[in-house]
Amino acid sequence: MEVRLVDEPAEVMQALTAVDAPTVGIDVERADGHRYVREAALVQVGVDGCCIILDPLALDDLEPLGSFLGERLVVLHALENDVEPLASAGAALVDHCTPARLADTAIAAAVLGLPTGLAPLLEQVLNVRLSGDKAHYQRADWSRRPLTDDMLAYAAGDVVHLPRLWEALSTHLEDLARTSWYEQELTATVEHVHIQARSWGRTRGLGRLDGHGRAVLKAVWDEREAIAREEDLAPQRIARDDTLIAIAAHPPATLNVLQRRGLDGRQIRQHGHRLLAAVRRGASSPDEPSPSGLRRADDDDRAAHDRMRRARARVADQLGVDPGFLCPGRVLWTAALSDPASPDELVEAAGLRPWQRDLLADVLWEAYTGT
Repeated sequence: MEVRLVDEPAEVMQALTAVDAPTVGIDVERADGHRYVREAALVQVGVDGCCIILDPLALDDLEPLGSFLGERLVVLHALENDVEPLASAGAALVDHCTPARLADTAIAAAVLGLPTGLAPLLEQVLNVRLSGDKAHYQRADWSRRPLTDDMLAYAAGDVVHLPRLWEALSTHLEDLARTSWYEQELTATVEHVHIQARSWGRTRGLGRLDGHGRAVLKAVWDEREAIAREEDLAPQRIARDDTLIAIAAHPPATLNVLQRRGLDGRQIRQHGHRLLAAVRRGASSPDEPSPSGLRRADDDDRAAHDRMRRARARVADQLGVDPGFLCPGRVLWTAALSDPASPDELVEAAGLRPWQRDLLADVLWEAYTGT
């Protein structure tokens, strides 16, 4: 396989001629997963047998790459992970490529009920086994220079297979008459990337909190974000989401109690006082309404949710797909707490896409009503 590292602006367009094909794969290695800003440290463009690796840290911007990609079908794996770092490097993928010019092998795999991890997917579909210690390289700081030959080989190792993988998956989608499912999911993902924003209201476990707990969570979440931006740290390095929920559910009054909610000694030393001050601010604030506007669940809601969850699992099993992909659990809660009066109201409250409605509207309604 030919691998070329490009770190001179004048060489970018000439280098891309080596991967000038109707369909190209693209991948990104981020500078450091522990940072707040998700910057690209490498951008790989690949076709079968050849990979061009662009160094955004040495290049002024990657606008030429954006234009290059806009004229081709661009294949990614889990595009939502790569759009932000590509934009930070100057190659705004969603500005140059419409959903019709994008392909996502992770979404296709989920629709088909195949493994969504790239390594097992490649092995199952193409009988390609990736080399290298994936866990080791995922922990690596790709912003360090010079890059070793092993790092470059790892970076190039999977992107060259993406075009051929997409070809196989797209054929499988057609064979199972699921192409429209895939297209709806891809469009929704691209739209979500455009509007995606971090918010305390999306914290997993929020539904367990009352108005007072939500006020504490919002204050502590905002403080964690402020610290993360100031220190360019991933928010989870300061305090995990489940720790914030534990703090909000039982607000601590001292640093010792704060630590027992799930913070380690380093986190307490570096950020404990600021987080504790945020707890006190939140505790003295008015109750925070639910971001969803939904009421708290009662026993009847929990029973309806459980029935819908079991019904969803049966349909997913028949289709051979993951139940959470078919219909996320939080969507079932939204439906249950919206007090729908008909199947149409239920799927509307849940925000299901047409393919999901066709499969689930009647099934979920029967489960919701217990009929």
